[in-house]
Amino acid sequence: MAGYSGPIIRRYKGNPILTKNDVPYPVETVHNAGVVKYNGRYVMLFRSHLRNGRSVIGMAESDDGFCFRVRPEPFLTPCKKKPFALYEEFGVEDPRICPLEGAYLITYSAYSRHGVRVALARTFDFNHVDRLSLITQTDYRNVVIFPEKIGGRYARLDRPHSEISPWSIWISFSPDLIHWGDSEVVIKPLPYHWDEMKIGPGTTPIKTEKGWLNIFHGVFKTMDGAIYRLGVALHDLDDPAQVLGVADEWILQPEDPWEVTGYVHNVVFTCGAVAEDDGMLKIYWGGADTVVCAGTARIDDLIALCVNKPRPATGVL
Repeated sequence: MAGYSGPIIRRYKGNPILTKNDVPYPVETVHNAGVVKYNGRYVMLFRSHLRNGRSVIGMAESDDGFCFRVRPEPFLTPCKKKPFALYEEFGVEDPRICPLEGAYLITYSAYSRHGVRVALARTFDFNHVDRLSLITQTDYRNVVIFPEKIGGRYARLDRPHSEISPWSIWISFSPDLIHWGDSEVVIKPLPYHWDEMKIGPGTTPIKTEKGWLNIFHGVFKTMDGAIYRLGVALHDLDDPAQVLGVADEWILQPEDPWEVTGYVHNVVFTCGAVAEDDGMLKIYWGGADTVVCAGTARIDDLIALCVNKPRPATGVL
């Protein structure tokens, strides 16, 4: 990008910033973390596998966005009460955090013998959390809510698990955060492209002067298994169903040893990013489903990549 050379995302030299050894209760992984600023501090909600193989969501806090301290108990564990208990039986995973209307909305995957659904919770202080609703049917993942109403309605991006329109990003709207509709597909994987197998929303959409930044993951299947990389798209501010540009190139791929080898090899997977006042973006990703990593990027560089080096959003090359 103009005035910039090297990788578009610069890895933090102290990566990984969180490992299982930083957690004061027994876990085997820490990964896929949503991050937000709250009262001037960074709050991270991260997924961990317990030693029985099921997942819980932990919480960590930081003054600088890189050095985090984990709270002594998990933030969210599978619910024991109806209606959530039935659908969280196997674990809660992959939280995203959305600041909206004085609260912090948390979307997360609820796993059970019935498949995976996305649930919605809310907190005002990261001490108490209330579950609001299960907001998808089975086989949905990666729900990210826009951090303000658009045209008087709430909006979200999500990813149905479907081979009919293979693992594509959709947009939906809601009057109340509970009931969603007017859905349409906005970005699809491209044949023989770095994201040809499947894509899915990553971070809560980031508002910029040029549009909403959507940092997503894309998957490419190789003879040695799948590779998870990160990409970026730009959506119209007033009509986010309109995609202004999807960057043709990925912005991050597994390279460091803890991204290449781990619980799931060759994975970088994001659930959170924080836009700073100086135009920089702190972005967080899980490495190989084992550790949490961080890096920085210039927001203007990400926008330029979408505008100047685009690929078709839903068509073929």
